[in-house]
Amino acid sequence: MRPRGDPAAAAAAAAAAAPHVSIILPVHNAEPWLNECLESVLQQDFEGSMELSVFNDASKDKSMTIIEKWKVKLEGSGIPVVIGGHASPSPRGVGYSKNQAIAQSSGSYLCFLDSDDVMMPQRVRLQLEAAAQHPTSIIGCQVRREPPNSTERYTRWINQLASDQLLTQGVPEDLLFFYNHLRKGGGVVRVDQSLLLYRYHPDAATHSVLETTIWTHRVRFLEERVLPHWAAFTIWNAGRQGRRLYRSLAAGTRRKVVAFCDVDENKIRKGFYCHEDSQERPKPRVPILHFRAARPPFVICVKLDLTGGAFENNLRSLHLQEGRDFLHFS
Repeated sequence: MRPRGDPAAAAAAAAAAAPHVSIILPVHNAEPWLNECLESVLQQDFEGSMELSVFNDASKDKSMTIIEKWKVKLEGSGIPVVIGGHASPSPRGVGYSKNQAIAQSSGSYLCFLDSDDVMMPQRVRLQLEAAAQHPTSIIGCQVRREPPNSTERYTRWINQLASDQLLTQGVPEDLLFFYNHLRKGGGVVRVDQSLLLYRYHPDAATHSVLETTIWTHRVRFLEERVLPHWAAFTIWNAGRQGRRLYRSLAAGTRRKVVAFCDVDENKIRKGFYCHEDSQERPKPRVPILHFRAARPPFVICVKLDLTGGAFENNLRSLHLQEGRDFLHFS
């Protein structure tokens, strides 16, 4: 069986009818937040064609009732809604749900939305404008948190990352996709406006990701992307986080660590860090220096905003260039 008429014309007509943007919405037991989330889809000021692709991941609450109600309202406003899902005894996870929502969508661009978050009215328009200017980049934005004081340091950190830091810092959710995108030569661009309200609550999907898993992927990406270009480097922080990074490195990379540096006189007075778990004999002993006695490049394992500006002032006093002389791993 084949379509009647000119196949090329039929394909062109189908392409013209396809939505420009598909909003990808995975849903699992999102009843408390769905109304506000879907209202934010309706309130977008984007004037092009847009669809909502929802995948219900075995919700046991009234999420589907809310979605069906909003399907009528959204389609009445010219936003088609595609709904998929499954009713298995247990959910299959946010990654699976996003992939299924993508598979059933038909837009040229994908806009990801979590069911407990809220988009500002200009989000789709501004991020699509940025995507048109940077066609091989993932487009992010600044965010706000709800409640406003939840994860205050984290929110300030992600909103203030410089453009080159976006490539090496990463965020927990979709980390593997993010890294694979960079490996294939893609970029990351942020719209410097607050376009999303992120809710922080105990049931958020982010909490289901083990911290050790995130740490391991970040270390491996650091070893893959940055550290091969450095013949030797210093870890800035002789405390727990810096030592953890050292122990997490592959043996060949560990041998590139020429020193730890710090401002803590007690750590500096000790003189060295001994890697007791190492299989090497003799066990590696890495010097601990005052930061002014250490030499770049540095991998900085100091959490920002915790020293009243003292760390930042120390770093600025060395007149280093980020990316070449140091990078943050905190």
